[in-house]
Amino acid sequence: LVKRGEPPFRGRWVLPGGFVRVGKGADRGESLEQALARELDEETGLSIEEVYTEQLGAFGDPNRDPRMRVISVAYYALVRPDLVNRVRGGGDASHAEWVPNASELRLAFDHTHILEAARARVKERIGSTDLARSLVQATFSIPELRNAYAIVTGEPQDAGNFRRRFAALLDGGIVERAPGKRITSSKPAAVYRFV
Repeated sequence: LVKRGEPPFRGRWVLPGGFVRVGKGADRGESLEQALARELDEETGLSIEEVYTEQLGAFGDPNRDPRMRVISVAYYALVRPDLVNRVRGGGDASHAEWVPNASELRLAFDHTHILEAARARVKERIGSTDLARSLVQATFSIPELRNAYAIVTGEPQDAGNFRRRFAALLDGGIVERAPGKRITSSKPAAVYRFV
């Protein structure tokens, strides 16, 4: 989340974002994807090449912004753990921070609704796609991947059941064994990577 540095809702938490630049005459302005890349960089310091992004949908309640009628096309981005420390606020955001239970906060505008829609989408897709590749490091252990699933689904993942799911990922060629081991408190763990 970022903390708004300008009115309305100065000092309140919001999802990073901004307006699409509109040109004049022959200059038609920027595309949605260009606006996404610009805003992602300005408000978090991450580039579009570093994170997985997907368009979530349009949000257009007439009263969602007190300044004027605003229709937002929302995207979500999945950020690998190795990029987390690089996130910083910028643009009209005075501060950026990782917030574990953001849906419990009273976010400005309709951003709680947008956040809930994004979480539902990721939860729906994590079991049937390789989305999890954007939530773990390049190499990961089974417990690390299981933890990512637990965070996304909001439900603990039984170790035995998850091992069967993981075996299906291996058999399906979605993940493969990677060189090396992960040092743990008990014994070194095998590491894997998405193909």
